[in-house]
Amino acid sequence: MLDVKRLRILQEVVSQGSFSGAAEALYLSQSAVSQQIATLEREVGQPLLERSREGTKPTNAGRILVSHAEAAIARLDEAERELAMIAGLEGGEVRIASFPSASATLLTLGVSDFTRKYPKVRLNVADAEPEVSLPRLRGGELDLAITFDHPQLPDPDERDIERTLLLTESMHVALPHDHPFADRARVKMTDLSEEDWLSGGCPSSCGAIVSRACRDAGFEPRIGLESDDYHVLQGYIAAGLGVTLLPDLALSTLRSDVVVRPTDPPAPRRRVWAATRKTRSVATDAMLSCLVTAGENFAAATTAKLEAVA
Repeated sequence: MLDVKRLRILQEVVSQGSFSGAAEALYLSQSAVSQQIATLEREVGQPLLERSREGTKPTNAGRILVSHAEAAIARLDEAERELAMIAGLEGGEVRIASFPSASATLLTLGVSDFTRKYPKVRLNVADAEPEVSLPRLRGGELDLAITFDHPQLPDPDERDIERTLLLTESMHVALPHDHPFADRARVKMTDLSEEDWLSGGCPSSCGAIVSRACRDAGFEPRIGLESDDYHVLQGYIAAGLGVTLLPDLALSTLRSDVVVRPTDPPAPRRRVWAATRKTRSVATDAMLSCLVTAGENFAAATTAKLEAVA
């Protein structure tokens, strides 16, 4: 039986047109390539390559063998990929971090789908804001991080990170149900210039986007209370302690005594990403696929919900 390793080397010599080129491509010495080709020629009992000033070319026997080798190697490569997928989804672990409002929505949907399909893969999930999860991802402590950013703000440092867009969500002004503007179909940002504003405290939180939206409308917000927990912010709003901007992900747990309205001009949108390292496991790829589907389903459900209450 012919040796697959030698067939790969023959294929590379023909592809590169030289022993030296094949050696460089395969990270072997030129003498090692020559020895393997010589052994292969002895096994088949005839020359496979011709050397000339123009380079190295296959003989008729060499061309026939390379044509069969390409098909055989392609099938073996496919078999290796399928085996890797089986191994990757029959055990192991995917380590995930997500910011809280995504954990309660997108991640819950994605994890439910993933565990139904791949019950033997262990999931390790934690809450973390992007400024915490991205360094952990880059350092190898996580396999996937759900993060967010705003197109209007500077891009975060994400060297060596690959991002997949899960959702682009709108921001809505949140008001107490008895606020004078609560019955408006749309609230002008300039009409809120004298309000007390609520904000997040983390650098990546809603605080930056609240400030940006207000400044774009021509005023500096008067920031009162701060919290990175949207449930806490809704409590403050219901108590009449201020107003803020809430993203779509926060609307799944909207209190009955808080109303949300679109703003004029529209508030900046927020993008939600699944971040991974560029080299990732089969199981991480499968989790990523589940999250993309979760994002699509969530976006459709949110659109229907907002249309129903408009």
